[in-house]
Amino acid sequence: MSLLITGSIALDSVKTPIEEHHDLLGGSASYASIAASFFSPVNMVGVVGSDFPKKYLDLYRQRGVNLDGLQVVEGKTFRWSGEYEWDLNRRRTLSVALNVFETFNPTLPAHYAATPFVFLANISPQLQMHVLGQVKAPKFVVADTMDLWIETAREPLRELLRRIDCLVLNESEAREFTKQTSLIKAGRQILRMGPKYVVIKKGEHGSLLFSHDLFFSAPAYPLEDIHDPTGAGDCFAGALAGYLARAGKVSHETLRKAVIHGSVVASYCVEAFSLKRLEQLTLAEIEQRYQLIKQMSHFEAA
Repeated sequence: MSLLITGSIALDSVKTPIEEHHDLLGGSASYASIAASFFSPVNMVGVVGSDFPKKYLDLYRQRGVNLDGLQVVEGKTFRWSGEYEWDLNRRRTLSVALNVFETFNPTLPAHYAATPFVFLANISPQLQMHVLGQVKAPKFVVADTMDLWIETAREPLRELLRRIDCLVLNESEAREFTKQTSLIKAGRQILRMGPKYVVIKKGEHGSLLFSHDLFFSAPAYPLEDIHDPTGAGDCFAGALAGYLARAGKVSHETLRKAVIHGSVVASYCVEAFSLKRLEQLTLAEIEQRYQLIKQMSHFEAA
């Protein structure tokens, strides 16, 4: 089944203690769409300016991403720049220029409205609800969020939670949103706000999946070399949603497998800047790393 993805599309400048790159393909919709495209057809919804490089549009098309919902308008594309410390979990935003993204107010193409699976990547909850309101009877809706919306749009975010099936957020966001130090308590508390499932990302320490009758602690794939963590969380959530769309159904089994596939794709993402590693990634490599995680997690003799 197909998957609708909306979110930001950006040109990023990223600096680490080792390297620095400019005008990279970025944004939550970019990372999520490329990650999801390994598993299901993707209908993208987003906006870019007239300065957006053709090579990035070509990359979307090469991955089979439907661009009928992509607006190209006169002006400059959303730009972000950031710098990572030696501890790559620590990042400073240096500049943000919303540009054409500031007035983004999409109208979905008619054939997008029946897309059965939806991933609302990280944008304002008001914009997420605007897009979701145009989809007719979706089968399963996943949404991501961030600390900015928790701080500035808490009530719209709570309204969104009543309209989605699964919320994805990281551990610091879960703690900030619920004012709980325990991630277990935080996950349970968010479930009571409306979604059927909650996924809390813990970066290199894996993730937690909650529902009222399910708890799953998923490991991350251990990496020796990390070049750029930007977009890893968006890849995780996009691959998770894409896997569910491919399965065509949501069960405890497919959710567990979706979480692990999300971890696998995110682990490849951080091996190079921007989406460079995913451009070369194959399904065979995804399956190989998926099987390695299964072996590392297995502890009972056959």
